[in-house]
Order: sequence, then C-alpha cells, then structure tokens
Amino acid sequence: MKTGLALFDTAIGRCGVAWGARGLLGVQLPEQSDEATRARLRKKAPGAQETPLPADIARACTAMTALLGSNVTDLSFVALDMTHVPDFNRGVYDIAREIEPGKTMTYGDIAIRLGDKLLSQAVGKALGQNPFPIVIPCHRVVAANGKTGGFSANGGVTTKFRMLAIERAKIAAQQSSDAPTLFEPELSVAPRRRRT
Repeated sequence: MKTGLALFDTAIGRCGVAWGARGLLGVQLPEQSDEATRARLRKKAPGAQETPLPADIARACTAMTALLGSNVTDLSFVALDMTHVPDFNRGVYDIAREIEPGKTMTYGDIAIRLGDKLLSQAVGKALGQNPFPIVIPCHRVVAANGKTGGFSANGGVTTKFRMLAIERAKIAAQQSSDAPTLFEPELSVAPRRRRT
C-alpha cells in the first residue's frame, strides 16, 4: 500500500490524515489553510500522496468527524503506525487513549501511572509531539491546578477549549481563569454570556 493522505471536513475545520500499510501515520488538526494542513501531514508521512481513502481509513475519518460533532464515539478501533514513536511517548499515548470523551486526566495522573509523578513535564512534552490528535486525545489532558495546560495545535488553547466544550468536558477547579467555557454542561462550543 502506498503512503496516502487526505483532508476531511469536521465541525472544527478541515482535518487531515496520512496512512500507510500499518494504519495511520498522522492526524492533523486544521491549520490556517488546506495547504498548510497538507504540509504538516507530509512532515509526519514523507512522500505521502493525496489519494482516495481506503475503507478502513474512511471509517476512521467518519468516526473522528462524529466525535468532533458532539457524538460520543469510540476510536479504539483505529490502527496507528507507531513505528517511529519513542517508547516513552507510546506509554503516554496508551494511557491518554483510554480517556473517554467528556472526561479529563492530568499530566500528573499519567506520570503516576507511568511510575513517577516527576515525569509530568515529560508527559506534557510527549503529548506536544502527539502525531495522532483526536485519536490519541491529548486535548483531554489538563494541568493539576484546574487549568487546561498547553496545546500545540493551530489555535493553541482556544482549539483545546473548543474540543473539550464539544465533548462537554469539565475540569476540576471552577475558579480557573483560563477555562470559563468548561463548567456549564449545556455549552456546546461557544460560551454563553451571563446576565448581570
């Protein structure tokens, strides 16, 4: 099977996937343009050519689109080619992939599961290198202080907020100044104004 890539429409914009014989080589959240999205995918899958989606990849894209459209969807069936992913990152991604839509886990929680709370910063770095956002839901990993933590995708934390809001996620500290949209379950994507 040749290495392929394709873009697909979602509620947050045009995402992209690259794939090979062993599964997805990369998932790309929307960039500022389709060409920028393609360029980021080609870094994850050098030599990939735009081509029609094989059935298994089309099924994965349909599931990602459903998830980003507020439908609770299980992505555990999506095959990922982690040949070039470091072992530590694989461990982080395995744990992150267990986080259900609408739920969150802290960097420290993942570090503890890996055996040492002091690995929290390394966990954050691994998530920043995640080649499979959406499928490996790095947006569901937050800081222990109730704040969202960073997000390396285009749009940064705003994109992370949007994805968490679509899933109706909550994080622990209601006093968090950077997460006002995550504490009202009826919110979908945009925060509502409060009447005074």
